[in-house]
Amino acid sequence: MVPRPARNRHRARGARLHPVRARDRVRTQPEAGSGALSVLEVRNLHVTYGSGDRAVPAVRGVDLSLAAGQKLGVAGESGCGKSTLALALLRLLPASARLTGEIMLDGEDVLTMKWGRLRAVRWAGASIVFQGAMHSLNAVHRVGDQIAEPIMLHQRVTIAEAERRVGELLQHVGLPAARANAYPHELSGGQRQRVMIAMALACDPQLIVADEPTTALDVMIQAQILRLIEQLVAEKDISLLMISHDLGVLADTCDRLAVMYAGRVVEEGPARSVYGAAEHPYGRALSAAFPRIGDPASRRAPRGLPGDPPDPSSLPGGCTFHPRCPVALDSCADRDQELVTAGEGHRAACVLVGSEKQQ
Repeated sequence: MVPRPARNRHRARGARLHPVRARDRVRTQPEAGSGALSVLEVRNLHVTYGSGDRAVPAVRGVDLSLAAGQKLGVAGESGCGKSTLALALLRLLPASARLTGEIMLDGEDVLTMKWGRLRAVRWAGASIVFQGAMHSLNAVHRVGDQIAEPIMLHQRVTIAEAERRVGELLQHVGLPAARANAYPHELSGGQRQRVMIAMALACDPQLIVADEPTTALDVMIQAQILRLIEQLVAEKDISLLMISHDLGVLADTCDRLAVMYAGRVVEEGPARSVYGAAEHPYGRALSAAFPRIGDPASRRAPRGLPGDPPDPSSLPGGCTFHPRCPVALDSCADRDQELVTAGEGHRAACVLVGSEKQQ
């Protein structure tokens, strides 16, 4: 049996947990043919840490769209703004962060939601699988308590019903229901990540944001977690936004890819197209950094990029990638590039898109 949910044992100072009222529940997606919106629409999103002379732009004018049941992967080097983007979607950033733009979740702007409405949307409308399960789970509470907490908060069920639901969720992600009584340190890394996935599924959200869900896991466990996520998303028709450094993993898991550099999306399109025939030099460099099975040339000579990603507090002028770009033109240092069409459903922010010079 799962112990009583821990919601009364570790509530935030001054906060008060209460069941979500019916009027606060997330609206269902409109029926097909009724002018339904995408599950997620991000429009001109900017995230800045600090202010004045110390302002640091972490996300700069990002536009993304995610339809019901679609899987979108976001790739890029460390520091490009991927995790900041993920946390911004549910306003989980620290108070020092300033957000502008629009984050439309099922037709509602997350950035203008009142606190009560935002709490109702978290977990029930959209949930997140955080990076590093060991640090995301509460070390002094049983995992069953932690999965049951959002169920009790959002669905107004009895303790017995919450216990039953926890057992079902654990079995659904490949763990015995009895593991609900375990503490996080009693589970392996892969098991803890499965618990995080079960928690994300607890309130049947329309959208799951997975922020590098396979970080620090070995290759075999990574493959199992990725297949599990794919299976659950397909079964429940959930939209998925997955973040990773590994462009190959995203290409294998997602329908579409967006490549970020220095806080901006520099390329986006169908996953196979972006991975196999990237139009932006940075996208091509990311793809070439991973050896391909069956291609001895890529295995023996994986390619990388010289230099380091730019400091967000001191970005270069023009195209921020030009100091590392092997095909940069003089004009790249003066003028930033907008996303332009590079193929069917494929866009890239490069002056050489469609030019033979890029070959």
